[in-house]
Amino acid sequence: MADFRLAVAPMVDRTDRHFRFMVRQISQGVRLYTEMTVDQAVLKGNRERLLAFRPEEHPIALQLAGRDPETLAEAARIGEAFGYDEINLNLGCPSEKAQEGGYGACLLADLGRVREILKAMGEAVRVPVTVKMRLGLEGRETYRGLAASVEAMAEVGVRVFLVHARSALLALSTEANRKIPPLRHEWVHRLKEDFPQLTFVTNGGIRSLEEALFHLKRVDGAMLGRAVYEDPFVLEEADRKVYGLPRKPSRLEVARRMRAYLEEEVLKGTPPWAVLRHMLNLFRGRPKGRVWRRLLGEGRSLEALDRALRLMEEEVGEEGEKEKPGPKGQAEAAPGLACEGV
Repeated sequence: MADFRLAVAPMVDRTDRHFRFMVRQISQGVRLYTEMTVDQAVLKGNRERLLAFRPEEHPIALQLAGRDPETLAEAARIGEAFGYDEINLNLGCPSEKAQEGGYGACLLADLGRVREILKAMGEAVRVPVTVKMRLGLEGRETYRGLAASVEAMAEVGVRVFLVHARSALLALSTEANRKIPPLRHEWVHRLKEDFPQLTFVTNGGIRSLEEALFHLKRVDGAMLGRAVYEDPFVLEEADRKVYGLPRKPSRLEVARRMRAYLEEEVLKGTPPWAVLRHMLNLFRGRPKGRVWRRLLGEGRSLEALDRALRLMEEEVGEEGEKEKPGPKGQAEAAPGLACEGV
């Protein structure tokens, strides 16, 4: 049975294959999700570029967006053929682009179409078809309405619900939608009580592994988003505390693995920055972490990574990575994220 205890949220322009590979070096158990991918892109675009991933990334889910049952079913079939462990339907993105395309959170206003989509997708593939949804729309959500939506989707075969525990306010930006609608994780907890046969993963504002563990006492899973991008090592204890795996990789070990990965990718024609940009926060809050960011950001090359690695190896020394935090104020804000956890 699939394990949904801990997951990294789909984040547009963030959770690509390079970032996912890096996260997998930190945690073997956490479930990974692709960026939101529109069905038409899968049908008409460069599938290898859009969908390819490394075997190490398992367990991994493809998140799709769209509004047509037939095209979404075909995109799901293609995703299954690429080897994804799960196909997830986005019912959470409140962006203007999503609204113009009639997909994402705005589909919550048309539950009949949602049921048609999920039925078609479920009949097209053998892997689980799941949903990533908001509590409702425009701040008018009620628990009764949320429960009715879950029940309606369960009737067409959905068994796993990833719930961003906020309303979607369609007149506001995606950034505002991460901050203004109040969080109601207790509604997701209640869903699990009312539908014990279904799987519920709660998402939204979870900043630490400790918070995730708190939710795991009440629901089947917890999903972290921006917190992981801002510091991937928020997951450093995940394998031990969640999955019972006796491993705790150091930041330097992960950086060395990513150096080997980057070298392979460059030989395939991948621009170095496509990988390096995800590594900027690898030493967030650690000694010389700010210099690490600067060297990668300015150099944007394999050689720049080598210089940064030598610096960190000198900082760590022969006895292994130091655990002391960096100087006060060293950590820098991560870049803004679009459609995080939607």
